[in-house]
Amino acid sequence: MIRFAVIGTNWITEEFIHAARETVEFALTAVYSRTEEKAAEFANKFEVAHRFTDLDALVQSETFDAVYIASPNSLHAQYAVHCMNHGKHVLCEKPAASNTAELSAMIDAARSNKVVFMEALKSTLMPNFKAIQENLHKLGPIRRYFAGYCQYSSRYDAYKQGTVLNAFNPIFSNGSLMDLGVYCIYPLAVLFGTPDRVQASGMLLESGVDGEGSLLLSYKEMDAVIMHSKIASSYLPTEIQGEHATMVIDKINQPEKVEIRYRNGSVENLTREQSARTMRYEAEEFIRLIQSGALQSETNSHANSSIAMAIMDEARKQMGLVFPADRK
Repeated sequence: MIRFAVIGTNWITEEFIHAARETVEFALTAVYSRTEEKAAEFANKFEVAHRFTDLDALVQSETFDAVYIASPNSLHAQYAVHCMNHGKHVLCEKPAASNTAELSAMIDAARSNKVVFMEALKSTLMPNFKAIQENLHKLGPIRRYFAGYCQYSSRYDAYKQGTVLNAFNPIFSNGSLMDLGVYCIYPLAVLFGTPDRVQASGMLLESGVDGEGSLLLSYKEMDAVIMHSKIASSYLPTEIQGEHATMVIDKINQPEKVEIRYRNGSVENLTREQSARTMRYEAEEFIRLIQSGALQSETNSHANSSIAMAIMDEARKQMGLVFPADRK
């Protein structure tokens, strides 16, 4: 049994708890929030005895072994490093950090303290992503990866009316690339590694974050095309195009249907059964790492997180998108 604390009391934390409770190895024992009211409300909702509003008191507590961090992006590194320096294993929501410098500090803290640190990018740990990995060879020489995650944000309506919520506030290292584009970029890093070249463009909003953008990434024998947006929606599937066949994935952020369409017209269904609580698989992987003594995931590895973050750093540089966290 692994005892967990959670940092952050939003909807994603609730979804993680429900999903993680599908495994018998998970126990929620502590809650942290910056306000007493939210900490108490959340702890009572999930029947958690220990609640904290002081970060130092949290990390020094013996009531938990590992922590799930779902605070605003800009606070991930600060919280994660502090926890790891006190011997706590860290599962950190995507994107793991604001930039490569922060991510490197987190990885260094994990290594020096010999604790598990993993980015909580759920899609690459789901059974249907395993199906993608295990069947790529059937496509022949791969020539293109095409992925998009474009979803009109309900918070954009408030933004247009003059209210800048967290999702569109650069103080929190947010925006389309960080919140949605990462779902397209991280699987690319896992499947194909570091690109030779990144070309990026996007539309910056007056608040200082990107509303949407595109990336063209070049590899030696293939390219990748990525679209992301929080101000418009897309319904296109993801494709991995090879000379023999094309793999079609319904949603790169949460693959539920995977098939191969061959040049001769035949279709092979690769879809696997998986839980509706899709965050279950990141919880299982993280717990497995702790229990086995491994210090990082082979899939959501430090290297893959670093590749994805480097791509996003370069994309932001080309877009002229700078966060307050970059100036530290």
